[in-house]
Amino acid sequence: MKVLAINGSPQMDKGNTALILNPFLEGMQQAGAEVEVLYTKKLKVNPCLADFGCILKTPGRCIQNDDMKEIYPKVREADIWILASPLFWDGLSGPLKCLVDRLTPLGSAPMEIRDGHTRHPVGPGAKGGKIVLVSNCGFWELDNFDPILAHVKAICRNAGREFGGALLRPHGPIFGGMVKMGMPVGDIFEAAKEAGRQLIQNGEMSAETLAIVSRPLQPLDQFVEGYNQRIAAYFQTQSGS
Repeated sequence: MKVLAINGSPQMDKGNTALILNPFLEGMQQAGAEVEVLYTKKLKVNPCLADFGCILKTPGRCIQNDDMKEIYPKVREADIWILASPLFWDGLSGPLKCLVDRLTPLGSAPMEIRDGHTRHPVGPGAKGGKIVLVSNCGFWELDNFDPILAHVKAICRNAGREFGGALLRPHGPIFGGMVKMGMPVGDIFEAAKEAGRQLIQNGEMSAETLAIVSRPLQPLDQFVEGYNQRIAAYFQTQSGS
């Protein structure tokens, strides 16, 4: 089984998104999957021209000469796409959204009614599969992920793929701090790894495992107080006082 993970974090493998993504991918590899990771920061991907030439004039092929030429075969062959992103303004990071926009050549021109809704059919050479979301958010509440979840599920419908689930890490920045301080968060890493194994072996991830990945790290009022103290300390350092 081929897995293509696209990490849209500007911090790449050093960011909070990677803290969850990397053990997830490790679990998938342990279960026998072939895994490849791309970082949008390293890619040259131009914005979509929106001329539909990739569907009407050169079906399945975009005329732009950038790194998408190497990415198209990878997304066509992958059984599982993983969209990994920090939560930026309730959605995917800009570079990752730009890459998703450029997946239009995977479709074809005719319109069809699929599951009671108008869609473009999946084009030749593109197979079905799953899409999984991995995301971290600086805010405390889990419902901050609702908009990005709705968006990724919509991407699944347009791509003719199944939504494979989501690994969500609210109040992600303090998670990274807790890891550095050696605090007891190992269960989160193990759960992310187990989720990867489950997805490959069983075709789905258990709600119990995903709940551990997303578990609260500290009470809400303590989280807000600690965050504001760190911000105040930062400004004091910058002002030299």
